Amino acid sequence: MPWPNKDSALKPGSYRAPAWLPNGHSQTIWAARIAPRPAIHYRRETWETPDGDRIAVDFAVAPTIATRAAASSAVQAPNPSSAPLVVLFHGLEGDSQSHYARSMMAALHRRGWRGAVVHFRGCGGLENRLPRAYHSGDDHEIDWILRRMHTVAGSAPLHAVGISLGGNALATWAGRRGDDASRWLQSAAVISAPQDLAAGAHALANGFARLYAESFLKTLRVKARNLANRHPGLIDASKAVSARSFFEFDDAVTAPLHGFRDARDYYARSSCRPWLQGVTLPLLVINARNDPFLPESALAPRAEVSSMVTLEYPADGGHVGFPGRADDVPGLRDTLSWLPHRVLHFLNGHG
Repeated sequence: MPWPNKDSALKPGSYRAPAWLPNGHSQTIWAARIAPRPAIHYRRETWETPDGDRIAVDFAVAPTIATRAAASSAVQAPNPSSAPLVVLFHGLEGDSQSHYARSMMAALHRRGWRGAVVHFRGCGGLENRLPRAYHSGDDHEIDWILRRMHTVAGSAPLHAVGISLGGNALATWAGRRGDDASRWLQSAAVISAPQDLAAGAHALANGFARLYAESFLKTLRVKARNLANRHPGLIDASKAVSARSFFEFDDAVTAPLHGFRDARDYYARSSCRPWLQGVTLPLLVINARNDPFLPESALAPRAEVSSMVTLEYPADGGHVGFPGRADDVPGLRDTLSWLPHRVLHFLNGHG
């Protein structure tokens, strides 16, 4: 299906937030908590990891047309196997039901493309086996998943989208792998990636933004306590469950679990910003300048990234918010459709 010629809503830098959502906090919260989101059907696969763990992968499927008599037992059918496949890596404590995942999968279905949401270890309701979790710089995890997805895609183009933490990990992978990354992906997009993890942790430790951190930490502390119970002595459980900031949690849990000296070492080695200069495949980077999770000053300037990186830093959007419709699609009612259609417009141009 050809893309519309008049795609004004999808032109670079064209995003404008609704007037009734005047700042980054309102744009973030409305998108994540209030905005209606499309219903998506998934087919789940459980994949064994190379080191003996497991992850959940949800493939978006579309309902078949069934007769009225058979409607209650209608099966689900995926888009054609020749269609492009887009792999989505979710954000911190996200899953295939997150607002951005459902809007992206709905947009893919409308295009006739295939979509899959990859859950990081311990996410999506599937408890991991090994004494580890997931983190912002886990490019080795991204690597084996994309290699396997390349096989799933077959002869069709394979693209990837990373959201927040998943975006940082995807961009880090692309920069570290250099030319090898283009063997597996046609193109990629990262949305609201915390390009400078230390700056992001600092932002989320102050003012109203502390409420976001606490929302994430509620589930992270539970996971850390369960991990400590299964693997005694691995982490300091008391520090983990008493953590009141990302720095404290990463210092007590993320760093020791994944081979970092401390939280500062983790942030320095896992931030994607230094790796954007090594990217050799087409990569779209979208960050709102009013993102409450990351100050504008922490965003990579044009001079620091490779020529293959397209930077879009609209004034508005919040953190993975970008509420608004893709106005060039007739009859579309999805109020979170601007972002997936902007992303798919980019991916479609590099397929």
